[in-house]
Amino acid sequence: MNTIMSTRKSSRYRKLWVLASVAAVIGIIWVGYIQWLIHSAQNRTPGPNADVAIVLGASLWNDKPSPGLRERLDLAYELYRDKKVNRLIVSGGLDANGATITEAEGMKRYLQERGVPGEAIFEEREATSTYENLLYSKRIMDREGWAHPIIVTHQFHGARAMDIARFVGLSDVTTSLTESQVMWMPWHKFRETLAFTKWYADKLRMSLTR
Repeated sequence: MNTIMSTRKSSRYRKLWVLASVAAVIGIIWVGYIQWLIHSAQNRTPGPNADVAIVLGASLWNDKPSPGLRERLDLAYELYRDKKVNRLIVSGGLDANGATITEAEGMKRYLQERGVPGEAIFEEREATSTYENLLYSKRIMDREGWAHPIIVTHQFHGARAMDIARFVGLSDVTTSLTESQVMWMPWHKFRETLAFTKWYADKLRMSLTR
C-alpha cells in the first residue's frame, strides 16, 4: 500500500514538474518575443502629409514635465520647428502623484516656453493610459478632420503605441521615437514587457466584446 501511495505521489510530482517546466519555457519565449517587438520599433520618417503629432504623456514633477517627458516634448518641438507638422496634440490627464494640473497642461506650458504658439497645441486632458492617449486623441483628430498622425514617444514604448494606434483606428500613422538619456532602461523595458502583456489581454477582451 505504501509503495502504491509513493508511486502515485512520485507520478504527481513528475507531472507538476513537467507543467512547471513547460510554463517556464513558454514564459521565456513570451518575454523574448515582447523584447523583440520593443527593440524592433523603428523611427519612421514622417511623410509630407502628416497632419499632427500626438505627444504621449508621462509624469509631471511639481507640475512641470519630468526629465523623461521633456525628452518627448523636445522631440515634438523639433518636429514643429522643422515644419514636419504644424500642430501638436499633447495627451495626458491628472497624475495621481499630487499634481495640480493635467499632464497636457504641463506639456503645453513647456512647449509654449520653447516658442510653440498656443493655437498650435491641442490639449487632451483625460487620458490615464496609452490606450486612452490614442483613443481620445483620435477624437480630436476626427473633430478637426485630420487623418495622418505622428506618434511621439520613447523608443521602448513605440511598438505598443503603434499596435494600440492601429487598434483604435489610426491606420495611416508613423512614429517619431527618442532614446532616453535620463531613464533607467532595464527597469522600463521590464515594465514595458508587463504593459505589453496586459495590452494583449485587454485587446483580446475588447475584440471579443465588440
